[in-house]
Amino acid sequence: MDIQKYMLEIGQQARRASRVLASADTASKNAALDCMAQALLDNTATLKQANAQDLEAGHAKGLEPAMLDRLALTDKAIHTMAEGLRQIVKLPDPVGTMTDFVNRPSGIQVGRMRVPLGVVGIIYESRPNVTADAAALCLKSGNAAILRGGSEALHSNTAIAACVQQGLEAAGLPAQCVQVIRTSDRAAVGELLRMSDYVDVIVPRGGKGLIERVSRESAIPVIKHLDGICHVYIDDETDPDMALRVTMNAKTQRYGTCNTLETLLVAEGVADMMLPRLADAMGAAGVELRGCERTRAILPAAIPATGEDWRTEYLAPILSIRVVADMVAAIEHINTYGSHHSDAIITTNYTRARRFLREVDSSSVMVNASTRFADGFEYGLGAEIGVSTDKLHARGPVGLEGLTSQKYVVLGDGQIRT
Repeated sequence: MDIQKYMLEIGQQARRASRVLASADTASKNAALDCMAQALLDNTATLKQANAQDLEAGHAKGLEPAMLDRLALTDKAIHTMAEGLRQIVKLPDPVGTMTDFVNRPSGIQVGRMRVPLGVVGIIYESRPNVTADAAALCLKSGNAAILRGGSEALHSNTAIAACVQQGLEAAGLPAQCVQVIRTSDRAAVGELLRMSDYVDVIVPRGGKGLIERVSRESAIPVIKHLDGICHVYIDDETDPDMALRVTMNAKTQRYGTCNTLETLLVAEGVADMMLPRLADAMGAAGVELRGCERTRAILPAAIPATGEDWRTEYLAPILSIRVVADMVAAIEHINTYGSHHSDAIITTNYTRARRFLREVDSSSVMVNASTRFADGFEYGLGAEIGVSTDKLHARGPVGLEGLTSQKYVVLGDGQIRT
C-alpha cells in the first residue's frame, strides 16, 4: 500500500464530508445515530466474528489478560455501544447555538455562534468501543472523523466502522463522515499528524507513550492529557469522617483511571489524627503507602517516598502521602508536581476553599468531593471524547461543546461604519 496516497485520499474525503455534515440538521444527525445503533445490534454476529480474529491474534502475541479483556466484544459490550449512541441522540446539539448578544451604539448586535471544528483525527488503543463512541460524538457535533485504532483491534474497528457508515448512508449522510484507517502500518499515524490541510484537531486516547509521540510529532493542534497525577489535600479545618470517606473513594473506587488519587497531602495540624485512620482503611483495601519523613514518623510501616513518587501516576493500589504545613504549601506542591488534571481540598473553611479553587492550576478543582467525579458523564456532558489538561480551546472533560468552536455573528439592518 502507498500509505501517503492512501492517507491523502482519506483526508480529502473527510474534508468534503465535513462540509456536508456542518450543514446537516439535528434530525438528520440523530437519525444517523439511531441507524448506527440498530446496525450494531443487527450485525452482532459479524462483529463478534471479527473480534474473534483480533482476540486470537492477541493470544498469539501474548497480550496481557487486562488488554484482552478491554479488547473483547461480548453481547453486552455491543448492546452497551448501541445504547451509548442512543444516549447521544438525547443530548442537546451545540451546533448553531447563538449566545452572548449585545447591542452596540452603532445599532448592530454582536454575538457568538457554535460551529464544528471540521475534521477530527482520533488515535486510540485497545478498546473497540471507542470507534463507535468517537464516531457518534464527532457526528453529533458536526465533525467528520478519521479514526486510527490500535493494530490489536483492527478487524473489530473495521467491522464497527462498517455499521457506522451503514447508519450514515441510511440517514442520507456521506459514509466518509467517519473513516477508519484500515492499516496497522505506523507510518499512517505519521501521515495523519502532518495532514494540516485536511485535519483540524488530533485527539490521542491511550498510554503516555502514544500521547507523547502525538504531541511531539503533530503539525495539528492536539487535545490531550499526559498524566493524571491527582491530589487530595486534607485541611486542618476539616470534617474527619468526610475526609476519610472522600479520600478512600478517590483512591480505591478504581485504580486504573486518570482521575484516581495518587498523592495525598495532609495538613500537619491534623496529621496525627487523620493518618492512622487513613492507614487502617487503606491497608484494609490493600493499598501500599509511601510517605515523607513526617508521615513515616506517624506511620512507621509506610515505605519512604522519593522525589519521583510525587511525579508518578501509579494507576495501581499505591498512594504517596506528604504532610504539609498548610494550604499554601499544599497548593505549591500541587502546582509543582501535579499534572493539571484533577485536585481536591477537604475543608470546612469557606475562605480557604475559594482560594484553593482560584490558585490550583488544574482542569478540574473540587471542594469536599472525590476526584473520581472528573468525568464527562458525571459533569452532565453525557459523554466525552477525552480529558484535556491544555489551556487553549478545551479544558477538562471534552464533550460535544468541546468539539466545537465559536465564531462572531453580527446582526444589523443596514448600519455602516462612519
